[in-house]
Parts: sequence; C-alpha cells; structure tokens
Amino acid sequence: MAHRSALINVMVAAAQKASRKLLRDFGEVENLQVSKKGPADFVSTADKTAENTLHYELTKARPKYSFLMEESGEVVGSDTSNVWIIDPLDGTTNFLHGLPHFAISIGLQRDSEMLAGVIYEPVHDEMYWAEKGQGAHLNDRRIRVSARSKMEESLFATGIPFKGARNHPEFLAHLEAVMSVSSGVRRFGSAALDLAYLAAGRYDGFWETGLSPWDMAAGIVIVREAGGYVTEISGKNKMMQSGSILATNDRLHSPLGKLLRDAQKEIS
Repeated sequence: MAHRSALINVMVAAAQKASRKLLRDFGEVENLQVSKKGPADFVSTADKTAENTLHYELTKARPKYSFLMEESGEVVGSDTSNVWIIDPLDGTTNFLHGLPHFAISIGLQRDSEMLAGVIYEPVHDEMYWAEKGQGAHLNDRRIRVSARSKMEESLFATGIPFKGARNHPEFLAHLEAVMSVSSGVRRFGSAALDLAYLAAGRYDGFWETGLSPWDMAAGIVIVREAGGYVTEISGKNKMMQSGSILATNDRLHSPLGKLLRDAQKEIS
C-alpha cells in the first residue's frame, strides 16, 4: 500500500467528506436549485455546499492556511505562504446534465510553488494524489505518464471554449492542427480529470487556454510527479497566471508545443 503523508491524508479526507453530499445531489440532479453565474457557466447548491465542506475540513486541520476557491474567492489566513487552491466541483455542467464525469480538486501551494494535489472522481471512487518528490498515485497504485513518442499514435485531450469565450478561432486552429497528426482528441469537460488521466497514462497530452488556477493547481503537481511536463503553450512557466497549459508525457512536449504555437501564428 502506498504511504500517504499527514498532509495528503488531510486532503483525501476533506475530498471524501465533500463528495458524499455531491453524490447524493447527483442522484437527484433534476431537483437541484441552479443559478446562472455567466454565459454557459452554472453554479449549483451542490457546488457551494462542497466548497463549504472543504473549507471547514481543511481549516480544522490547518487553521492558519489561506485559501483560493472558485466560488468564495480568496480567504487570507495568518499563514500566507500556504494556500489551498480549491475547485469543489470541476465539471459542473456535466454534473447538472447527469453526466458522471466530475471531480473535486484540492491543491496546496507553498511559497508560490505547487506542493501537493488531490483530484477525486467520486462516481468511480478514483483518488489521484501526489506530493512533491513522492510520486503520483491513483488510490494505492503508483502511476506514470504514457511512454508514447509518436504523434500519430497519441491521444490528446482539450477543452472547448463555450458561449461568451473569446478564443474560438485560436481553439479551432489548435484543434485542426492536432487532429491532422494524432490518433484523436477528446473533450470530456473537466480539466482536473484531463490532467489526472494524463498522469495515469490514459491521455498522452492535454492543452487548454482560459483556465483558472483552481482548474489546474492539483493537476500540475500530479502530472509532474507522474513524470510529465507542464508549461504554458508558449513554453513559459506561469500557467496559474496566464490560464494557458500544455501538459504531456516526457516525449511529446516539444512536438505538441511546436504544433500548437505554429497553428496560433497562422491566425495572428
């Protein structure tokens, strides 16, 4: 059995606690009260309840730590070096349509670097977790990124911009470029799970723009601890600020990055 540190145990326990109400609500998805937060971007009572649970459980375990949360924003604690970065329900649109593909994402940033991450997919009870220097795991099994090196044999994931987003032309250029050389592209609607699946070798690469820190915080450390590479599409290392991410196994980062950048140049 993989050894979990006290920190990971705290994160796993908080995710499991928050997931219980999520699963009950998912079973009665048609009865949820839903408010509209923006174009094609919904937030449910389940979302808010899960975030409140995570905040309570993590504060109980680490009372001085700060928070950055999707629904509640920034909560500054007396310890600003340690920041919990939380998405209580990544894949809200899937959840509200009865699609069983969503996750809870908890990342811990220490002194501006991602230290630990947990992504929990409760429908299938898949707990992805990693701590810097300790490797990445799915439940009790060690995971690594895939070993594929040929673009034509590789499966990639991305996110499709929805109504109100401005980057539709950029996305279409990226998609056309990757479609033309790869085994396929998937869009499942949860960036956190895309990164978790990449870490487990289910995908060979993932790219997206317009993301928020809570979409990728946990996934960054999990992919890196699984042996993957994570940067912006430009190759820079400010994903949390720019919202641009390119994550792959250790063999495809350069060719996929070049392909995406070349496609972007053609529409500039």
